[in-house]
Order: sequence, then structure tokens, then C-alpha cells
Amino acid sequence: MDNYLYREEILDHYKDPHNFGKPHTFDISSMQYNPFCGDEIELFVSTEDDTVRDIHFKGKGCAISLAAASMLTDFAKGKKKTALTKFSQHDMLDLLEIELSETRKKCALLGWAVLQDCLK
Repeated sequence: MDNYLYREEILDHYKDPHNFGKPHTFDISSMQYNPFCGDEIELFVSTEDDTVRDIHFKGKGCAISLAAASMLTDFAKGKKKTALTKFSQHDMLDLLEIELSETRKKCALLGWAVLQDCLK
């Protein structure tokens, strides 16, 4: 079954998140906390010529929030900031390729919300 809640790619990103940890240098950072479940994501973004050169995150939370942040950092590297500001909630949910309840969508969108804050 391809579309079960914790499909293998989600679990892989949760167990071994990409771009995890605070880098030594970065241009922009932001953190948000979901008071309903306790998830917390902080992003660290390095830019050059309106492009995301590097992006890392740290945080704690459920498999969905951490995997989504990991997948988002992979996606955002090398993208123009202006393009990422147009990257919608719907686009973020499509990136995960799984069906989520409304409650779980908040977990999946936490990293996206932090990225949007960084890009302001």
C-alpha cells in the first residue's frame, strides 16, 4: 500500500533526517511551536543572490513534522526565494504524498510555516 500514514520514505526521513542540526553560519532563522501537539521546528537558511544556498533545521516532534521538515529542506535547496514564497500549503502536502487528517496537516505544515516566515 503506497498511501498509508507512515509510508517508508516518511519513516526514513524521521529516523535519519536530512539537513538536521544548526549550521555554523546562516543568514536567516525562525522557529515555530505547535501548542496543540508540542512539535517545534527551527530553520536556518543561507542565501546568495536570492537563492537558498543552504538550509538546515532542528526540532522535536512527531514523525510527520520532522519528516516534512527534512523533505522540505531537500526541496528548498537551490530554489529562488521568490519561487519558495509561492510554494503553497497544498504544494507542501503534495510533497509528502500521503493522506493526512486535519490535525496531522498542522504537523506537516509546521516546517512550511517556518520557511515562509524566514522568507518574509
